[in-house]
Amino acid sequence: MSSLDHLKVLDLTAHLSGPYCAMILADHGADVVKVERPDGEDMRRTPPFVDGESAPFMLWNRNKRSITLNYKDAADLKRFLALVRVADVVIENFRPGTTTRLGIGYEALNKINPRLIYCSISGFGQTGPYSPRGGFDLVACGMSGLMSVNGPPEGPPFRIPIPVTDIAAGMNGAIGILTALAAREKTGLGQHVDTSLFDTGLALGVYEAAGVFANGEVPQRLGQGHRGSAPYQVFPTANGYVTIGGANDTFWRAACEILECTHFIDDPRFVSNPLRVKNAAVLAAELEPFFRAQPTSYWCERFDAAGIPAGPVQNHVQALSDPQAVARDMVVETEHSKAGKMKTLGLPVKLSATPGKVSRAAPVLAEHNDEVFSDWLTE
Repeated sequence: MSSLDHLKVLDLTAHLSGPYCAMILADHGADVVKVERPDGEDMRRTPPFVDGESAPFMLWNRNKRSITLNYKDAADLKRFLALVRVADVVIENFRPGTTTRLGIGYEALNKINPRLIYCSISGFGQTGPYSPRGGFDLVACGMSGLMSVNGPPEGPPFRIPIPVTDIAAGMNGAIGILTALAAREKTGLGQHVDTSLFDTGLALGVYEAAGVFANGEVPQRLGQGHRGSAPYQVFPTANGYVTIGGANDTFWRAACEILECTHFIDDPRFVSNPLRVKNAAVLAAELEPFFRAQPTSYWCERFDAAGIPAGPVQNHVQALSDPQAVARDMVVETEHSKAGKMKTLGLPVKLSATPGKVSRAAPVLAEHNDEVFSDWLTE
């Protein structure tokens, strides 16, 4: 038994934020049906490919079934609305206003299924002056302030290579859906869940917002540093890089012992965390030669033995084969109907009694056209 195996979900989304949201529900047992246009969503054409199938598409569309419909076709729209009548959740990430024009907006679907949870994920949300705009992760990271604090202190802001607002907006959508489902247990009614990449980007800037609210100052780029802790950053070693979280005074003193720089313990510039943060650039420059004296593994072993949070900076090949990743089942294997055996990411949330799992690979386009209607409408 899985936690959400009683739920029927219609995933009308494309790209990343919406599909990621739907994937979370599917991973925990929901019957997620991906509804695509007849030629398939754009992500199916995104490289790299395995036997013609998009690897990115396959990763975050696992555990779903695929059907194709044209909402502008009267017969297809009628078939879609039949599915809506028995669905628990609809997820969409069209530009605001599009679903209303197609006749599949929240108000229309709520009339035929008042218990329906309808989740909209967009660039800027369903309200506000920017709501009609389309939005991508790049734009949201730029406008929400995230990009302004990424990169070296000098020079231009850096694009964040991980699509953080896409992924986190998908997570927020899933949280909203689960919260609305909990409310439905009490009220018997569904509701509209509205989240956006821009809102998500703002919400991710927790340290920065705290600073703005406290003093009104523009947060500056810190490079490798941290706004509230020092040392809390990346240091070069003899053969790579190591991260260390040595900010509290106990860790700081222990780190100085390990690094053999105990003269810094009572240095008036570094005797407390606030002073170390104030003098973070000087502190990092002073510590760097000590870190460079030994390889990464040397420091990791000693910091770990002392209970100081630290670790190597690994590339993704190393990270995905790390013994901890293996032990936590963060890489699992599936059998794709066209691409064959494929590896995918495991579930980051483990439930003791009703665990989720990767039970099926991503579908090929229209793979379940007949199956879904037979399953959903004849129960």
